[in-house]
Amino acid sequence: MAVQLLPLPLPDFVDKAKFEIQGFGKEVIGVDPGNLTKEEFQIIKEQLYKHDVLLFRNVDLTPEQQYGLVKAFDPTSEQYGHGNKKVDEAKKSILNPYLKTIPRVPQVQLIGHGTVKDHEGIPEASLKHGHHKNFHKTSVSPEDEAKGITRFFRWHMDAALYEFDPPKVTTLYGIKVPKGPIQTVRYDDGTGDELPVTLGTTAFASGKIMFDILPAELKSVAIRARATYAPHPFEWMRTAHALPTGLGLEIEGLEKPLDELTPWTEENLKTYPFVWKNPVTGVLYLQIHPCAVREIHVAPLSEGVKREGALYSGGAHITDLKEVRELVYKMQRPGIAPSLVYPHPWEEKDLVLWNNRSLIHSVVGVFRDDQLRVFHQCNLAASDEPLEPSNEDILKWIS
Repeated sequence: MAVQLLPLPLPDFVDKAKFEIQGFGKEVIGVDPGNLTKEEFQIIKEQLYKHDVLLFRNVDLTPEQQYGLVKAFDPTSEQYGHGNKKVDEAKKSILNPYLKTIPRVPQVQLIGHGTVKDHEGIPEASLKHGHHKNFHKTSVSPEDEAKGITRFFRWHMDAALYEFDPPKVTTLYGIKVPKGPIQTVRYDDGTGDELPVTLGTTAFASGKIMFDILPAELKSVAIRARATYAPHPFEWMRTAHALPTGLGLEIEGLEKPLDELTPWTEENLKTYPFVWKNPVTGVLYLQIHPCAVREIHVAPLSEGVKREGALYSGGAHITDLKEVRELVYKMQRPGIAPSLVYPHPWEEKDLVLWNNRSLIHSVVGVFRDDQLRVFHQCNLAASDEPLEPSNEDILKWIS
């Protein structure tokens, strides 16, 4: 059977017009993602960069095959996105409780919820699903949680954002998927926004839609802006608290002082543009990790460009965290409106492959203690930096 693409089923509440204009998501049939021929892989690669998310159902996949699929997108990359040292042993990182490294394939992480025994060389592991009460400043009341109310945990792209460049793709493979009642994500930001989700969904938001819906004055800033990320950002933010939407951090001064972090160097700091470019289609994405950004650099408008009404027309170097976070939030929050979020309804043996340089995503939901969730995740620190907008792109959006 030849490779076939089917529309990705979208829930009724999403803005299907925006998703369809983007061409967001496809279900792939007629191919085994763990045993692709060269020709099949080229088709998959092209379709991923066209659609950003690909779903394969009823897949049997070893950790070696999952690593091989991800590596095919970036053949010279070998390190897990945060490095091949075991993330679950990096006690200072906020990620430590949630990732367990597969010993024989350190690029693949075991994630989920509950106790797993004798799994791929791991004698026993206690898995922890991200719960917002362990990261947010405020939390849903026990009474509301019992009624199925939950939150986004943390919106992010998969990236170390220090020393290593952001992975090109991520794969997530559902091995054990518990079932339960529909839960409701409550944004708790004064908007009244809510989102119905299946238990343990992974929520995705499109950087393309996020950029497309920006007003002109913010598009002009985004196309000129660069984000500098904190050194060892997941250690830096470990004791900080998130906003109730999971889209960035509160201003409390709880970040770890830079001189108390694991030793770091200026040369390993990462600065990336706010807007990244698809290497195949040329599409532009607003792509920022809202929790990890520490400074913003905005280039001045070019000579001859209209400056009336423009923001930061003379350029800016923003170091005040409050201003940094407020600007990023103002840009990204419209793109996580309920009608613009795709919450994937997981089934066992689903494999989801996504363009990690075009989307942000979040863990969602709450499991009971007796529920077991087992997933394998794989992404690789990239061999190159994200593609930047061209001069033509910049001129188009600052005019």
